[in-house]
Amino acid sequence: MIDRKRVFWFILLRLLVVSVFLATTIFLDVRTYDVGTDIAQKVLIRLMGATYLFSLGSLVVLYRSRREIRTLTYAQIVWDLILVTVMILISGGVTSPYAFLYFLSIISASTLLARSQAYYTASLCVILYGAILDFQYYGKLAPLGLSAYPAQQYGAAYLFYLIFLHCAAFFLTATLAGHLSERARRSESAFQEKAIDYEELERLNSCIVSTIDSGLLTINPDGRIRVFNSYMERLTGLSQQQAYDRPLCEAIPGFSPFERRFFDGGQGEFRHQAPDGGLLLLSFKSVPLTGKEGATVGAIFDIHDLTEMKRLAAELKRADRLAAVGELSARMAHEIRNPLAAISGSVQLVALRPWVDEKDKRLFSIILRETDRLDGLLRDFLFYAKPAQPTKIPLKLHRVIADLCALLSTDPRLERVTIENRVPEDLVVVFDKDQCSQVFWNLVVNSAEAIAGEGSIVIEASAVRSGDKKEARISVRDSGSGMNQAEVRRVFEPFFTTKKGGTGLGLATVYRIVETHGGRMVVDSEEGAGTTVTLFLPA
Repeated sequence: MIDRKRVFWFILLRLLVVSVFLATTIFLDVRTYDVGTDIAQKVLIRLMGATYLFSLGSLVVLYRSRREIRTLTYAQIVWDLILVTVMILISGGVTSPYAFLYFLSIISASTLLARSQAYYTASLCVILYGAILDFQYYGKLAPLGLSAYPAQQYGAAYLFYLIFLHCAAFFLTATLAGHLSERARRSESAFQEKAIDYEELERLNSCIVSTIDSGLLTINPDGRIRVFNSYMERLTGLSQQQAYDRPLCEAIPGFSPFERRFFDGGQGEFRHQAPDGGLLLLSFKSVPLTGKEGATVGAIFDIHDLTEMKRLAAELKRADRLAAVGELSARMAHEIRNPLAAISGSVQLVALRPWVDEKDKRLFSIILRETDRLDGLLRDFLFYAKPAQPTKIPLKLHRVIADLCALLSTDPRLERVTIENRVPEDLVVVFDKDQCSQVFWNLVVNSAEAIAGEGSIVIEASAVRSGDKKEARISVRDSGSGMNQAEVRRVFEPFFTTKKGGTGLGLATVYRIVETHGGRMVVDSEEGAGTTVTLFLPA
């Protein structure tokens, strides 16, 4: 279907282009040695007048009739061909610089009609242009004042080459212009098919307003509620129907202190009693709504519940204070070790005196034993509270485990326990060497102490992928007594232990070290069935 608006703009554009083109030609007094100047000017003036009359008549027909649109469009293309042909004739024929205007006719046909009409127009251009050159060569255009001399001077071979070149150019233009026009029509058709349906847009808007995770309401210039989404219904206990057209300060009393600033824009916080009786802290941000003329027609409010956020902020602040207390405790523990060492040394010196009897020596040995235990506890606590900054290097885990097994071979706690090192020799982890040994030392010793009598400890590892990262999955499995689920949940807590005489800092320290290296730990245990500790470390 031909677009009337496109034909209308095409006619206006042709009037503009022809006026500028022909006026410029006359103003510059274009001359050729083939056609007399007087004849050319007369023809140009008449051609301009005829083009104006034809274009104005076409506009009248286009305005009054809707049936003849196709015929009128074909007439535009034919007139353009006649216009270009006459201009070539009065400007020298074979020497005319205006042969390129045929390309515009072809492009117009592809734009206004279709690809097939572009090919028909290209064929007509070839016929007209070829006829002009042939007739000029054989002197048939001499009565029109067009000399045959320039064409004969070029020769028949050159004229044939010129016709062939223009023929190829015309059809190539028709192909490209037709293809682009077809694509443009398809794009325009698709755009019209996907034009915004305002009812659907309204439904979409209502859906968004009702499902966003914040309160949204609007008021009119009188301060009465209009939009009231489901989030606001949950905050206030009022339905959309109940809240509609009610004064905002009546529906939500917390807005009363801000009533004068509703239409100025701003933000604030206020307390609000929830439907269940709880006290909520709400924040709001208001923006004035303006109409087409820029006048304020209401305001829109974006409301958020800050109660949970404030609670988390308070907990975080409390955690910061606890961290500061922990750091202070670590410093105090460090300071306690110095006098503790002095006490231990003094007791040892007193115990060496010859006048000390056996009873006092037993008391001194108790003091020394307890000071050593207290010193070990402080040492472990200091390491847990502030572990050393790790120096991460690639480690072959199989070699680390093998060296650890060699060191523990003489430990009496592992006298009846066998250790199986099933870690692949090519598995590499990124870890601090000393801290890696400390981690597996604690795990192996804990497993050995959980085994009563004979047993085994199996250390396995494999490379796994977690998202985009590659990790080493390492499991330390023992055949010990195991733990119940309540103990498993507390196993990483400081000072929690299931062993007699334990400090409860071993696994807590291991957890801190693994966490510092960007890893994680999982404990799986069952009473009477042993324990498996699984580590995920960067590989």
